[in-house]
Amino acid sequence: MSTDVVMPQMGESVAEGTIVRWIKKVGDTVERDEPLFEISTDKVDAEIPSPAAGVLTEIRANEGQTVEVNTVVAVIGEAGAKPAAPAAAAKPAAAAEPRPSPPPAAAYVPTPEPPEVAAAPASVAPQPPGLARPPGAAATHEPEIDRATRSSPLVRKIAKEHNVDISQIRGTGISGRVTKDDILAFIGRAQPAPARPVAVPSPVTAQMPSGTSAPRPSTSSAAGAGLAGQTVPMSVMRRKIAEHMVTSRRTSAHVHSVFEVNFGQVEKIRQAQKNEYERAGAKLTYLSFILKAAVDALRAIPVVNASVDGDNIIYHKQVNVGIAVALDWGLIVPVVKNADEKNLLGLSRAVADLANRARNKQLKPDEVSGGTFTITNPGVFGALFGMPIINQPQVAILGVGAIEKRPVVIDDAIAIRHMAYLSLGYDHRIIDGAVADEFMSHVKRSLEHWDPAQA
Repeated sequence: MSTDVVMPQMGESVAEGTIVRWIKKVGDTVERDEPLFEISTDKVDAEIPSPAAGVLTEIRANEGQTVEVNTVVAVIGEAGAKPAAPAAAAKPAAAAEPRPSPPPAAAYVPTPEPPEVAAAPASVAPQPPGLARPPGAAATHEPEIDRATRSSPLVRKIAKEHNVDISQIRGTGISGRVTKDDILAFIGRAQPAPARPVAVPSPVTAQMPSGTSAPRPSTSSAAGAGLAGQTVPMSVMRRKIAEHMVTSRRTSAHVHSVFEVNFGQVEKIRQAQKNEYERAGAKLTYLSFILKAAVDALRAIPVVNASVDGDNIIYHKQVNVGIAVALDWGLIVPVVKNADEKNLLGLSRAVADLANRARNKQLKPDEVSGGTFTITNPGVFGALFGMPIINQPQVAILGVGAIEKRPVVIDDAIAIRHMAYLSLGYDHRIIDGAVADEFMSHVKRSLEHWDPAQA
């Protein structure tokens, strides 16, 4: 009995995914939950586990193809099952027809492959690389020519633009296929990399868990390195992020409100309890406190936790907070589900776990969907504050600026405190300025007057 492998839905608004890489090839034995292939969507890049144990008998979507969710992309057969015969092999009559002598190798044109953004029909299995080779031509082809033909039109276009010999690139795709990532990596290595600035995080930045904000130092310094003067296509994730942000700007009436918050009380508690949290397997960061304060404010002011559906306002029962995580290849927003049911320790653990698995491409589909509110941290590089774009279909997003020591006036005296600016981007269609400021006042009050006994 065989098992169909389908393109998963990595988020409630995701309708398609692009096959980035097949980790297994036809004929390989796979275990249940073992990584089978890697996909890219506007929500996340992820390795997809096998739904069953057995043998990979058929691959129906090539690397670089974009297919709709729930489309069958592969088939897992029982242990010992033989790979399925290629679709073209089922036409003996056509094979028996007389054909002219094969042309010289340089004259043969391989079957065109769909571009990266083309959707593959679920009922048609794409031909494996090399299937379009004329009879008898295999004996006359050199390995270099085979390798050059195992690439998409996009890859060959990039190779031509940069005067790159594809035969010199070791392909990581199926049957040694040279993928887009292979050629871009090759071009990057061939270019002299410019000196990269070393990002030295401040003491405040170092206290934030790596990957729990966007951007983070290791991402920004590497972005575009070695590609000066070149033109390269956007990745699937980058393209989808662009579409999502433009759509959000067109959809919501964006307004921003900025509050200054004194983190002096939080800093005292953090210093007093951080060792206790480390023994419990978690880091007590400023983000943990901000998340808890935001969750309490969302419960107090439900409209900020709502969404718009046409002329209706949906007030969500759950408080699911997305935390923007910057990756070397893009940005994703894993979601802390039922955040209002977790205490400070639980939230700290949840954020660290999601961020780590996001960087390792181990997030599950339901962990990047269902968010009702988002927090992003543009302050890790020292930005005072940001004006973030709302993550649709949500109606608000909280931006965290740099937390740093500044002189402030307290009781008519100048004191040094850990200060930061928090900004709220909100949808003015349903959230009035007074309501947004009430929400931010709630967050500010919680952080500035944090009860040490609060869980």
